[in-house]
Amino acid sequence: MREIADTNILKTFCEHFCSIVDKYCKYIIVSGYVAIASGRSRGTEDIDMIIEHIPLETFRKLHEELLKENFICVQDLEAEELYKDYLEEKTSIRYHKKEQYLPEMEIKFAKNPLDNYQIKTRQKIPFTQVDVWFSSIEMNIAFKEEYLKSEKDLEDAKHLRLIYKDQIDEEKISGIKLLIRKWKLN
Repeated sequence: MREIADTNILKTFCEHFCSIVDKYCKYIIVSGYVAIASGRSRGTEDIDMIIEHIPLETFRKLHEELLKENFICVQDLEAEELYKDYLEEKTSIRYHKKEQYLPEMEIKFAKNPLDNYQIKTRQKIPFTQVDVWFSSIEMNIAFKEEYLKSEKDLEDAKHLRLIYKDQIDEEKISGIKLLIRKWKLN
């Protein structure tokens, strides 16, 4: 199976990539890496990132800096094509380090008010010891239980509930699940 389980490799990759993105826009790390950074023992091939919608010129500068920092875009296109043919069309793009095909960072624009809300309420999660912006634990639990629902996602949610049991707000999770039904399941 194509995946990385070494948390140090994932952390270094994620922090380096996010430190560049942070210069150009707001972003969040979502989904599986949140559980992995919170101590769940499993591998992954990618880290999922949602970024706020930015103008083409800002994206071009971001893309150029990523290339200078030895990140390679899997789609291997010019910035304008990536922007118009992928990001603007609500399709993700992927980057990896040169000569190191895993992990990949999968980036997409915020697609709806729920994604924008996640970015607005982003947070650092000290327990992870990963210095990046995450969507909230409640948001990740709600998405995994209400929308994604694979066995791996349900196990991730269970892990997050266990690790953060004294910090999570069940009412917030229920409210987010309602928003997911409105924005993702309709």
